[in-house]
Amino acid sequence: MSVVVRFAPSPTGYLHIGGARTALFNWLFARHHGGRYLLRIEDTDRLRSTKEAIDAIFDGLSWLGLTPDEPPVFQFERAPRHAEVARRLLEEGKAYYCYATPEELEAMRAEQRAKGLPMRYDGRWRDRDPREAPPGIPPVIRLKAPQAGETELEDLVQGEIKVANEQLDDMVLLRADGTPTYMLSVVVDDIDMGITHVIRGHDHLTNTFRQIQLYNAIGAPLPRFAHIPLIHGADGAKLSKRHGALSVTEYREMGFLPEAMRNYLLRLGWGHGDAEIISTEQAIEWFDLDGVGRSPARFDMAKLLSLNAHYLREAEDERLVLLIRPRLEAMGFALDETALRRLERGMNGLKQRARTLVELAESAAFYVRPRPLPVDEKARKVLDEAARRTLAALMQPLAAVPDWQETTLENVTRAQADLMGIGFGKLAQPLRAALTGSTVSPGLFEVMAVLGRAEVLARIEDAATGRNPAAVPSR
Repeated sequence: MSVVVRFAPSPTGYLHIGGARTALFNWLFARHHGGRYLLRIEDTDRLRSTKEAIDAIFDGLSWLGLTPDEPPVFQFERAPRHAEVARRLLEEGKAYYCYATPEELEAMRAEQRAKGLPMRYDGRWRDRDPREAPPGIPPVIRLKAPQAGETELEDLVQGEIKVANEQLDDMVLLRADGTPTYMLSVVVDDIDMGITHVIRGHDHLTNTFRQIQLYNAIGAPLPRFAHIPLIHGADGAKLSKRHGALSVTEYREMGFLPEAMRNYLLRLGWGHGDAEIISTEQAIEWFDLDGVGRSPARFDMAKLLSLNAHYLREAEDERLVLLIRPRLEAMGFALDETALRRLERGMNGLKQRARTLVELAESAAFYVRPRPLPVDEKARKVLDEAARRTLAALMQPLAAVPDWQETTLENVTRAQADLMGIGFGKLAQPLRAALTGSTVSPGLFEVMAVLGRAEVLARIEDAATGRNPAAVPSR
């Protein structure tokens, strides 16, 4: 059997972390088994479905690299097919017209509440003759569900689960206005798309038992179901925005790499021994549903940041320059060829200290800032009158350096400190402040080599003569 899976988001909001993980698990399962991964947009809720949300889902999936193997299916467009199935079940005696009015149904539920009973449709039109229907009441079509016995599910994650059929009522398939319900649309679409495995969140488990009854009524073979655990916050509470329940595109804006997000989402509820850093290629080789746990996963922003820092260090320098370029331009910097060349040459040192692309862009800004370089408060304290004299004395030895390389620059700077009878730090710290505007940066001599002789001497002169403005405090 060839594996066919689907990710089926409702475009009533953006693609969030839970949905992204579901998409990833489906994509990996298909890739691992050599099958197909499909996308279905469940847009039957016309009031809440928006084009912006659909575009955001496509954008988020594309950024994560979870592109479907076929063009997406839009559920609303298939409504006539869904209605056709409901009417066929009606003809076969597996469904029936229900003429209960909204007022009747509300009175029924109120009585059940008062008696402490579960609120379920009581089947009042299940065996009645439609000729008894009151005039002017458009009917719904309900499934004639089994009333005795059990509906069984052998879930690939949760194991064997049974529900007594008396706990399930006759669900609506077609509304009074002729539109299909979500439950009907999902089952018909999964059958028509040839879905072999339905991998989705544990919150869909209750729906599954009703859908199994509908599969059986239609006479279609059941797919295998796998209900993956939900994601909670680090404190064990339901995931919310304060925990990190943001849209996928927000994580992109926060400076996370897609490979880091894939790795992190993979480890939310799935494991392979003690492995934490798992490449996409390795994930495809290892992933299967037997590695999915039953307990809720816990979202941990600190772990995600640590993982992203790892992937930043592993990323190619040229790619990182491309990724931070729009961020630097948004900060107001015009990046010419000289600036881009500096960024690429300095990237290896920069990326060792950054956890996100936002941090990387901010730390790289000193390479592309125009002179005179603004200096932060700590750097300004370092650049006192004595430090400025020290820097002025360093300019001539540096101007005479024949080989502008890190080792040579370090030797000349250390020799100058010895000549002046001061500790190396007394010269290195003012020099760092003059060149970067900060007391923290990549290696000092790496910075000098990247900036080049002319820029280094010009920045030292600015600092020595007190031209540097105060930096605007970071937010």
